[in-house]
Amino acid sequence: MSSKRTAFATLLGIAGLALFADPALAQGYDSTTEALIQSLNTQLLYMAIPITVLVEGILVYTVWKYRKNDDPKPTKENRRLEISWTIATALVLLVVGYASYGVMANEYVAKPEEAYSPSEEAVEVEVVGQKYLWNYNYEDANVSTTGTLVLPRGKNVYLHVTSKDWLHALHVPELGLKQDAVPGTHNTIKTKPTSLGTYQLYCAEYCGVGHSKMLGEVQVVTQEEYQDWLDEQQGNSSS
Repeated sequence: MSSKRTAFATLLGIAGLALFADPALAQGYDSTTEALIQSLNTQLLYMAIPITVLVEGILVYTVWKYRKNDDPKPTKENRRLEISWTIATALVLLVVGYASYGVMANEYVAKPEEAYSPSEEAVEVEVVGQKYLWNYNYEDANVSTTGTLVLPRGKNVYLHVTSKDWLHALHVPELGLKQDAVPGTHNTIKTKPTSLGTYQLYCAEYCGVGHSKMLGEVQVVTQEEYQDWLDEQQGNSSS
């Protein structure tokens, strides 16, 4: 195959990768945040595999073809080839940048610019880390709990993460959630749980001798169960 045909095939293959560059929410994930992140990872993997196969194929072919060449000559200047791989590299970077920006700029992954409006049906919870446990304040419902964070499925959730003493980090891997807990500062993350279940929560920032025991749970329930739970907590606090 001539260098011209090789360059054309390379450019065509790289351009075709753009078909995978539009991040979309995948089915079967436990939150919108996790779906976005895993979708991006999958798209980048689909892009990396053909590029890897192409580069390694050219390398193996070259080694095999010239294995008996006892007098190798330096590569001659080939402007078409140089222009082709420069354009191909630029296309790869553009596609990766476009796909990544679509996810990293999404409010379910990046820090939302503002809290939800009164017209939006959402849940706001202040998450407070301290040595060595997690406290959750549902300020609108006047409910505070420790250990288990209860959230309704299918509703937007805003978690305002802070700390009572020093640095901690809220991390719920299965929901794609991670945020630093800094004293005197509230770092907000937004998500929407999409599956019922119980998920492990832990501190991802070393915070002392009890760090490994700074565990908790996130329990995602139906809207009816969530309301019943709120009513039960309010009843217990008033009695």
